This record gives sequence, C-alpha cells and structure tokens, in this order.
Amino acid sequence: MPLLELRNITKDFPGVRALDGVSFDLEKGEVHALCGENGAGKSTLIKVLCGYYPFGSWGGEVLLDGQPIHFMNLRDSEDKGIALIAQELAMVPGLSAAENLMLGREPVKNGMIQWDRVREEARKAFELVGLEIDPDMPVRELGVGQQQMIEIAKALSKKARILVLDEPTAALSDVDAKRLLQLLHQLRSQGVSSIYISHRLEEVSGIADRVTVLRDGRSIVTAPSSQLSRDQIIGHMVGRKVENLYPRPQTQAGKTLLSVKDLRVEAPANPGRFVVDGVSFDLRAGEVLGLAGLMGAGRTALVSSLFGAAKGKASAQVEVGGKSGLLFRSPREAVEAGLALVSEDRKRYGLVLESSIEENLILASMGRLVKGGFIDGEAARRESQGQVESLRVKTPSLNTWANKLSGGNQQKVVLGKWLMTAPQVLLLDEPTRGIDVGAKAEIYELIGQLAKKGMGILLVSSDLPELLGLSHRLIVLSAGKMTAKLEAAEATPEKVMAAAVSH
Repeated sequence: MPLLELRNITKDFPGVRALDGVSFDLEKGEVHALCGENGAGKSTLIKVLCGYYPFGSWGGEVLLDGQPIHFMNLRDSEDKGIALIAQELAMVPGLSAAENLMLGREPVKNGMIQWDRVREEARKAFELVGLEIDPDMPVRELGVGQQQMIEIAKALSKKARILVLDEPTAALSDVDAKRLLQLLHQLRSQGVSSIYISHRLEEVSGIADRVTVLRDGRSIVTAPSSQLSRDQIIGHMVGRKVENLYPRPQTQAGKTLLSVKDLRVEAPANPGRFVVDGVSFDLRAGEVLGLAGLMGAGRTALVSSLFGAAKGKASAQVEVGGKSGLLFRSPREAVEAGLALVSEDRKRYGLVLESSIEENLILASMGRLVKGGFIDGEAARRESQGQVESLRVKTPSLNTWANKLSGGNQQKVVLGKWLMTAPQVLLLDEPTRGIDVGAKAEIYELIGQLAKKGMGILLVSSDLPELLGLSHRLIVLSAGKMTAKLEAAEATPEKVMAAAVSH
C-alpha cells in the first residue's frame, strides 16, 4: 500500500480547469519527481495536497496510510507529517537561524521563552541536515543554500514523513545543489519520502526513483526514472518531440557592436576588492557570446555595469555602435545607446507584478509612445499585442496582471519590453532560470531569430549545456578575472569548468 495517494484530483478556477483527473502516489522512502511545463498543474496539485486549497474546494480523494484525509489548511498537513519547502523561502530575515527554526512553537516556561532550549533544538536539527552554522546568526547573513537547509531542518524537527520540494535548487549554486541532493539520498535511506518538483531534468534523473509528468492539468505518464530518458520526459511535457533543444544560430558574425576594454567593478561593501577585474572583449552583430563562470565569479556584476547599473564603483573604455566613451552612468543612457538587459531576477528588476501586461511591455519605450504629454493608447495596445503574439505569451488579455502569468510567460513579457526598444545589443542574465522546458525552447528559438537579424547577444547562464549549445564563442570568468576565451568548436564542459575554477 502506498504511503500517499491522490486519486482523480480535479480543481477548477473561473473559466479554467487547472487539474483534470490527476492521480499520483508516493511510497515510503521514495523520491518521486513531478515534472511539467509551467501551468501544467504542479503547483495546484501540491497546494491541494498540503491544504492550501481546503478540502471541499477540489474534487477527488487524498489518502495517507490508506485513510482519506481532509486538510483545511497548511497546519493540518504539517500535523500529519507533510512539509512543503516552497520555492519562495518562508524566512524572517531579521530573526536568527534558531528563531526561524522554532518560530510558532518556542518552548515556554512560566510565560518566558526558554532560549537555551531553542538553541539546543536548533543545533540538533541543523546536525540532521549537516548544517554547521551559529544558531544565533541572523538569517539575512546566510546564503540561499543555507536557508534552504534550515527549512528542511525545520520540517524534520516537526517529524515530517513527506517533504514536498518545489524547485529547491533553482536559486542554489552547484555546490549547494549537490549538497541538497546528497541530503535527500540520505533521508530516503532513513524512510523519509520526497515529492521533488524541478525543471532541471538532469537532477530528476539523478535523484528520482519514479517520475510523473503533468500536461494541461492531466497526469500523462508515471514510470521509473530509469525507463524515461531526458528527451522522453521533455516529449511528454510538451506533447511533441523536441529535437535539437539548443539550436546555435547559423549566422555570420558582422561588425563589432560592443567593445569593452579593462572593465573593473569594485565590491560595493569592500572598496579595493574587484568583483570584475580587467575584463576585455568584443561582441559582434549576429553573434551569441556566452559568459560562463561559477556563482560569485562576477557575471551579473559585469552585465549590470555595462547597463549603467553597477552596485560598486566601475570603470572601462566602451565602444557601442562606433562611438567610444566611458561606462554608462545610468540604464537610461545604456538604452539610448542601444543596449537592453534582461535581469536574472525578473520579479524584482524586470516586472511590475501588479500591473498589466501592456503596462509592463511599454515601460522601457514609453517616451516614444507619448504624444502631447499623454501615452498614445492605440499605439501602445497595437505594439503590445504584436509582442504578445510574436512571443506566444499565454494570457487571456493585455489587461492581465503580470503576477498571474507563469514564469515562462513572465520572462517573455520582460523580453518583449526590451525588444520594443529595438536594441542593438541584448544582455541576457540567466534568461531561462526557473522556467519550463517548453518555454526554454521558445526562448532559444527567439535568441536565434534575433541573432539572424543582426543583434549582438551576451548570454549569461549557469546551465552549461545551454551555454555551450547556443554560443558562437565563450568567455569564462573566475573570481572576477577572464580565464579563457573559447570558440564554440573548442569549448567543452571540461575546458569551461577548468577555467571557471582556475582562481
């Protein structure tokens, strides 16, 4: 008998059936991966399971240890040993690691919190997950990987039997992600079960015992991971065979669009230490130039400084479109010179989440759309609709708020916003982070189309196959310094990684 069963689950929203008869089961000590495009129903399914959507608001049946369960809220599911580790971590930055771990269940005696017990419980819980930190350290001073481990330690300290992990490695470095996967292996041997949701299919193949694929609110296939290749999983997710996922644009590099000499960016909190140190390169028309490196190598600092948004003091000689000068002093200057930046954090820097798709699309080109002090509404709608159609943004209307879209469609809106400025140079910082494989394929196709039209593209990505597959040339950073320049034909994972760890 399975530990957990979800039978024929249905869930409706106004005008939309999000789940249409999904069935799923989980064995004791199993890691069961849940895959699917954004909008396939994964998040809705786990919200049903964890009581976010209370019993009665959905159809079907959920059984735990063979018995029907009726959760009315998240606390009910936690009381039965089901813990959700959400993609957006539920940490209070100003509190310590120990306070976050014990929040809401602090040991009290005579009306006073027993802080010694809080710290002791925290040490024990952190030891379970191999986390070596001071329990009194404020969470804001910890890395994302450490915060993720605190969430898991909290779940285990509550005697969780089932962990539901939603994109747990999306914001982690390779080292932290590897540590998390090792922990899940260890917990599996101790009888803890996990539902693992991830777009990183190489992780799924490495960690999961079984895989269930959802598409359009339906469960399409469930099989042992050993019987499903990466391409087969992708095919089930998108409903078609995806070939040549990384189509390097077949273009002939043209004139130099961007030339950067001796770029230096100081660490904002540590003047005198450079996060980018003496980097020089050229980007040509029709070229995709890949920028590789480990977390902290200086990739984001490099593209931000080129866009006039450096957080620390920055300097360089820059030539754009034949005009030489210093670094741009603001993003406005960069946009006027023909640059555009798709940031790695679309929700923070790319979108106004509680504004409409149309309002987001016209943000960067509003000056061009203003006539007589007012926005030309007809032109704004016409151009916005054109972007929605050409980028295949899935939305009921231009008036839909950005926060209602899936991650992939949000990213398309960010791209559309910058394409409306008609840039010569497009800086892409982790453009496919946290989006599904179908949306990734569409963005790869768009990159190819833009390169063929003569745009120069600087691509930052932590996904090495993506970077190798799309780039005509690669430059590698390590500790802020350029350690390699590689043509596509000579770039291998081994060479890139060797250069990335050389400092």
